[in-house]
Amino acid sequence: MKIKSDFLVIGSGIAGLSFAIKTAQKFPDKKIHIITKGSKEESNTKYAQGGIATVYDLTRDSYESHIQDTLIAGDGLCNPEVVEMVVKQATQRLDELLRWGVSFDKKQNGEFDLGKEGGHSKNRIFHHKDITGYEIEKSLLKIVAKLPNIEFFDFHYAIDLITEHQVYGDLISLEDDKTVFGAYVLDEKNNEVKTFVAKYTMLATGGSGQVYETTTNPFVATGDGIGMAYRAKARLDDMEFIQFHPTALYNPGESPAFLISEAVRGFGAFLRNTNSERFMYKYDKRLELAPRDIVARSIDTEMKLHGSKHVFLDVRHLNYNDFVNHFPNITEKCKSLNIDIRKDLIPVAPAAHYMMGGITVDKHGRTSIKNLYASGEVTRTGLHGANRLASNSLLEALVFSHNAVEDIATNGFDPSKLPPIPQWIDTSTDRTMEKILITHDRNEVKTIMSNYVGIVRSNERLLRALRRLYVLYQDNKRLYDHAELTTELLELRNLITTAYLIVEFSRKRKENKGGFYSLDYR
Repeated sequence: MKIKSDFLVIGSGIAGLSFAIKTAQKFPDKKIHIITKGSKEESNTKYAQGGIATVYDLTRDSYESHIQDTLIAGDGLCNPEVVEMVVKQATQRLDELLRWGVSFDKKQNGEFDLGKEGGHSKNRIFHHKDITGYEIEKSLLKIVAKLPNIEFFDFHYAIDLITEHQVYGDLISLEDDKTVFGAYVLDEKNNEVKTFVAKYTMLATGGSGQVYETTTNPFVATGDGIGMAYRAKARLDDMEFIQFHPTALYNPGESPAFLISEAVRGFGAFLRNTNSERFMYKYDKRLELAPRDIVARSIDTEMKLHGSKHVFLDVRHLNYNDFVNHFPNITEKCKSLNIDIRKDLIPVAPAAHYMMGGITVDKHGRTSIKNLYASGEVTRTGLHGANRLASNSLLEALVFSHNAVEDIATNGFDPSKLPPIPQWIDTSTDRTMEKILITHDRNEVKTIMSNYVGIVRSNERLLRALRRLYVLYQDNKRLYDHAELTTELLELRNLITTAYLIVEFSRKRKENKGGFYSLDYR
């Protein structure tokens, strides 16, 4: 089946939905298709607890302060022009969310109740309890449902982008400029590959946390956009920079790991080792509110020193009623595990949380492939540098999706005709593939990455990871070439690709920066 659209949006988080809403409003005569591999609301956005960092009141905060905090957290690798652009756009983008019905917490006097998180010098985090992402996702989906020129395709998995290579084959060289014409997509419910043909494609596929054993990312975060972009020969950068959230709830067997928001430390929580000793004073003068890379490495060091699998968050000294009001979801989760936060410590450990690198885009969200835009965690924009400042990611997605729409509107809708796009060719010969093969290989990717390419790395660990991933790549290619396509098989393909890229970029880095730390460069 061939489906034609003007805009194809791959992903249904804040980046994809805000882009779709704005294109639908800016181009009311154009057709927008959104595809997502799970249910409509399933995305990294849904699980974002913290909020959106925004300088809203210039009498109490300043753009310069937010810019400086971002640059410091990025450890010298941010693009200052991009940082300034994003920070100064924040107020406009936040006002749009308010107009779209997103609710942020307020104090009794009517002022916004702004939180503070690690790396921030001011209270500037807009939040909705401890479920900010869910509130945003819910509100944006309501807007999407009201726009007649948007059509949603849930449980549709994007396999590969369509470029000249699919259209003209060997007549196109790798060095030629490329244009995207849509994507081949697996309709999971009907087990059918559809050809989505589009003038513009927005990649908003989110993160890649599922390459690790312990991650706060949902099961859908399998590096799909990274894999597709890599195979289409788009430029990627900074893939070695992985942010491990310092405080995921330690609950063996639970996946994804439940996130204990950084806002809890901003609220005044202490970190303690298994001897009940506070330890952050040994590592950074900002204590519990140091940037995430520093706190995560400090926790990792304490765990190794004491031979423990976790440390503790201590909130016993905080006002209980105020804590419950700010963090009802976290309180309820602890209660379900028989953790009484009034008298018990909360066991926590670092978990893979965010990728700073990805598909390289300019200020307008343009990739190195014509008519292919990207926004959100799948990108490398230059905002985060080597380490993302807390609550800058939702803001980044809003800004770059907005800029992409404005770029298309400014340059005018592309009038050129699309070439004839070939249908997908099914080459599968094995309809009885054992799923245990995929399950085993997926678990092996996670084990390799967690053991060798985690918070602390070394050249020897990276070499071992590379060798093992190559074997998995060969096995997966053989399955992909001959077996019936399934979501599980395609996800494994992208997990292996993403893991390989993280390792390769790590091997090229020769100094410790932010989310990259090697024992060879201490």
